[in-house]
Amino acid sequence: MKIEKLILELEALCEKNGYTIRKERGAFRGDQCVIEGDKLIVVNKNKPPESQAAIMAMVLKQTNSEDTYIKPAVRKELEMLWKKLDRFETSDTAES
Repeated sequence: MKIEKLILELEALCEKNGYTIRKERGAFRGDQCVIEGDKLIVVNKNKPPESQAAIMAMVLKQTNSEDTYIKPAVRKELEMLWKKLDRFETSDTAES
């Protein structure tokens, strides 16, 4: 699946889970937050598409997305992203 299509699918999934997505420029990685009760995901426009997809995948991993239908091709991509994120988090804790 092309990364642009994956990003559109991930954005739709995040919105189904109640998040608003904002794409901004700046010196930040991107993450989720809650502002005045609104769930928000901030994505850095300057980062590569793979990094943008990883931010949304990280948020979806933390939500209970089992109740949401995810297309099989998107689920496969998500699971690959989650494995990469798990390896990254594991290497971060090993260095600490």
